Amino acid sequence: MTPMEAGVRILLGLLPVFSFLIALILLDGYKLVRPRSVVVLIAAGALAAVVSLFLNGSILDHTTVDARSLARTIAPAIEELLKGAVIVFLLLRRRIGFLVDAAIFGFAVGAGFALVENPAYFFALEDRGLALWVVRGFGTAIMHGGVTAIFAMVTKVLADRSGHGRAWTFIPGLVVAWTLHSIFNQFFFSPYTSTVLILVVLPVFFLVVFHFSERSIREWLGVGFDTDAELLELIGEGRISESRVGAYLEELRERFPPTTVADMLCLVRLRAELSIRAKGVLLARKAGFTLPPDPETDARLVEVEYLEKAIGATGLFALHPVINMSDRDLWQINALAR
Repeated sequence: MTPMEAGVRILLGLLPVFSFLIALILLDGYKLVRPRSVVVLIAAGALAAVVSLFLNGSILDHTTVDARSLARTIAPAIEELLKGAVIVFLLLRRRIGFLVDAAIFGFAVGAGFALVENPAYFFALEDRGLALWVVRGFGTAIMHGGVTAIFAMVTKVLADRSGHGRAWTFIPGLVVAWTLHSIFNQFFFSPYTSTVLILVVLPVFFLVVFHFSERSIREWLGVGFDTDAELLELIGEGRISESRVGAYLEELRERFPPTTVADMLCLVRLRAELSIRAKGVLLARKAGFTLPPDPETDARLVEVEYLEKAIGATGLFALHPVINMSDRDLWQINALAR
């Protein structure tokens, strides 16, 4: 095989999945995902592929499992666990705010996985025809990105509904990803039919998800702006005691020292200011331009961290009814810090 032929086969194995990833990033109207984050996740997916190739090879070498059983059931489970671990880390660190960035992050991890797996198969099967690399590029590689994106989206929805950090919320998405991956490897349909199905179904699926997610973002932005702006107006005019937030903080005076309650009010104010700033950044990105860095943002973030430590875990728990502590609100604080 000439170097030109080898290059064409490798490109066929990788170009479709990275083209699909770029298309997803371009569909992200609010520019939730930074290119640097995508590169890091591609690298993480590549590392997951290296580990999975080692584990799958070890199973074949040191157990009685045959190659067919490994490919149909065991390997999909190992690969989805490793890819899913990257997404779980991001969710636990509150780096995923919406379904759009969940989809892009998941697909980026899958693309990184294909970046290692397809060349590895090329060197093992380099005498195969061009059709194999069309199937691996337009089918298998995009499948890796698609199922990991689905895992990320399912887990994000469950985490939002049931509370952050519950271990069971990761299981349904993992089962779905493993099942879809395993079905693909069962070859119920011909490789060409499976590839065509992926190319038809996945784009439509992502378009629908992105449409509903962007509508959710618009609703969240509108409600969040109104709430935060009203709260800042009350604080600025010294009328916080007239609000439900003020009444609640007054009740906390019986349970916490006056200095702690004062820190709580400062934290409420700072979080509202940062929230408005973060939402403004999103709206600016949607409009097609980037806001200049706010020189006060870093200082506010440092002050928030200081106040949270001063208030303590018990005080922060007491503030949950009056301060935005959802994953989306914590995500936007992290977004400003990056």
